[in-house]
Formats: sequence, structure tokens, C-alpha cells
Amino acid sequence: MTKPFGLSGYSIIGFVTIVDVDRAKSFYGDTLGLRLISEEPPFALVFDANGIMLRLGMGKELPPASGTVLGWQVTDIESVVQNLKAAGVQFEHYEFLKQDDFGVWTSPTGAKVAWFKDPDGNTLSVSEHPEGK
Repeated sequence: MTKPFGLSGYSIIGFVTIVDVDRAKSFYGDTLGLRLISEEPPFALVFDANGIMLRLGMGKELPPASGTVLGWQVTDIESVVQNLKAAGVQFEHYEFLKQDDFGVWTSPTGAKVAWFKDPDGNTLSVSEHPEGK
């Protein structure tokens, strides 16, 4: 049986550009706890993000980014934020959002989101979504 055309049945690969390879390797591996699959200089570091391939492309400079480039959906955001803070992650606070003491913003849909940056300044997030939203 042939697969219907479209991408819904295929796994996604995440791509993030990095400049400081050693700091990125330590941050994504040691701080965030992702498993390094391979190092492919001068192209990429490849991590396993819970079954999703995450390629950290080695660049000479970062492309301009606006907004979050990578995020994780979690089931207990307060616990995850506390654990990441204990590992040295600093969470962003934005004046235009009402965030709690952990840096967590609750959206109008009830989703909770907290943002942090990797060593190269890429904006990453963790989010907890109400059931079915």
C-alpha cells in the first residue's frame, strides 16, 4: 500500500544554528540532557530530542531570528522550569507579558509558556498545554 502524499506520516527534524560549538554541545547535552548522536564538523552536532533528530548547524554567524526557534511540550512546567533553573538556565522576562515568579506566562487558552536562550542567543521554550488544546 502506498503512503498518501503529504508529510503527516513522517518524523520531523529540528534545525538550530549555533556558532559556539563547545558551549552548545555542553548546553544541549549536559544542561538540557539531550543525548549527542553524532558530531559532524564542520556541519552539525546531532542530538536525540526524545526520538526527534535535532541538528545544531555549525555557522559562522547566526541568522536573524524573531521569536522562538525550538520548544518542548511538557506536562509539569513548574517542575521543568525549576529543574532547568537548578541546572543554570536563566529564563526570560518580558515587560509586555504577565509572567509569574518562575517566568511562566499563561496564555488566553490556558497554555503556559516559559522562554530561555541557548549560549548563542537562540530563543527556546517549554510549554504546558491544557488537555485537547
